[in-house]
Amino acid sequence: MTPTPPGTPDIPVTPGTHPGRGLTDQTVVVIGASAGIGLETARQVRAGGGQVVLVGRNPDRLAHAARELDPLSTAAFDATDTDRLQQFFQELPGPVDHVMVTAGGPSYVPLADLDLDAAGREIAQRIATTLGVAVHSRDKVRAGGTLLFMGGTGGRRPAAGKAVVSALTAALPALIANLALELAPIRVNLIAAGFVDTPLSAALLGDQVEARREELRATLPIRRVVGPSDVAALAVHLMCNDALTGGTYDIDGGQQLLPH
Repeated sequence: MTPTPPGTPDIPVTPGTHPGRGLTDQTVVVIGASAGIGLETARQVRAGGGQVVLVGRNPDRLAHAARELDPLSTAAFDATDTDRLQQFFQELPGPVDHVMVTAGGPSYVPLADLDLDAAGREIAQRIATTLGVAVHSRDKVRAGGTLLFMGGTGGRRPAAGKAVVSALTAALPALIANLALELAPIRVNLIAAGFVDTPLSAALLGDQVEARREELRATLPIRRVVGPSDVAALAVHLMCNDALTGGTYDIDGGQQLLPH
C-alpha cells in the first residue's frame, strides 16, 4: 500500500468518482423528462441527492412529473426548436452539472413508404438538436460535467426499413467523440440502447409489444427485458464517473449477441 503523504486527509478515494458525493447538490437538466428513460433518470438523480430541471414537449405530462419530483424548474417546449433551445439555456439562472437528452425516437420506414422530406427533417433535426445542446449549453455546464445523449443499437444491423435509423446510428458516435474534444473539460457521452420497455416502445409496437417482451425474455442472455431504470442507472454512472468522455455505451441485455 502506498503511504499517505503527511498532512493528507485520511479519506479513501475511488478513481473516477466524486468521493462521498455522487450527485448530491448537483443540478441535472433532463430534456425529455416527462416519461420513460428521462423521467426515470430524473427520479434517480433526485434519489441520489441531486436537483433537476425538467424539459418536455407535453405540458400536462411535464406538470405530472414536476408534482412527483419537485424540480428547480420546468420548461415545456420541443427540443428540435433550436431557437427555443438557445433561449432555454440562456435563461437558466445559474450553472448546471449535467445535461441529459432523451427526446426523440427511432423511425423505421421501408423505402417504398419513405417520405424523403420527412426523412431529411428527421436526420437534420437529430443532428441539429445534438449540436444545439452542445453549442448553447457549453457556457452553462461546469467543468467536468456531462452532456449525455441517447442513441440506439438496432440500426447496426442492416434490414429493410432501417435506412434512416442506421444512418443516425452510425453518425452519432462520431459526432459525440468530436464534441468531447471540442467541449473539454465538459464530458460528452452517448448511451446506445436496444429495446427498452417504455411507453414509446409500446406505442411503436402496438398490440405486438407483449409478444416482443416474451421473445426477449426467452432469448436475451439476461433473461429479462431492459427497462428505463436500467438505462437511468447507466446515465447516473456516466454523470458521476469523471474518467468517461467521448464514448458510446451499449445497454441492450446482450441483444446484439443474438443471431439475426
